[in-house]
Amino acid sequence: MTLALRLSLLLSFLPLPTLAQEPAALAVERAAVTMRPGDHRWADDPALPGAVSIVVSVPMQMAFVYRGERLIGVTTVSTGKPGKMTPIGEYTILQKRPFHRSNLYNNAPMPFMQRLTWDGVAIHAGNLPGFPASHGCIRIPTAFARRLFEATQLGGQVAVVNDVIAFPAHRPADSAPQLAVDGIGALASRDDGVSIGSHRDAPR
Repeated sequence: MTLALRLSLLLSFLPLPTLAQEPAALAVERAAVTMRPGDHRWADDPALPGAVSIVVSVPMQMAFVYRGERLIGVTTVSTGKPGKMTPIGEYTILQKRPFHRSNLYNNAPMPFMQRLTWDGVAIHAGNLPGFPASHGCIRIPTAFARRLFEATQLGGQVAVVNDVIAFPAHRPADSAPQLAVDGIGALASRDDGVSIGSHRDAPR
């Protein structure tokens, strides 16, 4: 019996890994390998269970979006440039506005803004030159920003990491802080432009 045949027989008896049972997530992962600045891929099924969360890899200049543990979207990003680097850490979505202008940088437009800190860090649509170029925000393509805005909710988890994510099809196990229901209500009361992020209630 040849070595190749022996190996094929051995592999046929081994249990398939969990990732092999998620072809949609793997297809999104494969698409990420060849992405150029401005590219993105979205494959969400809102009928599936699980909250939407985001992992941003600064060295990869990419963001990965999960519903539960399943990868549903990937996009190229532009994070903060030297001197204005996007801070590494675990965040929650504090505020959402379909159109917002920067209070710090010449009234610059920030479409589909999702605020991560009260001192100027947010995810929003913007220019993607292929390298870190923002003042600390996480820029993503406009079409992707629109879909992400509709899928997320206040209190949603966002992790900004300084790591290369080798296998993004499965959500990393790191936990992010969670806001209590009353905390989300308090945030919403601060601004009548804030959305809870559902398809029905999200502002257009």
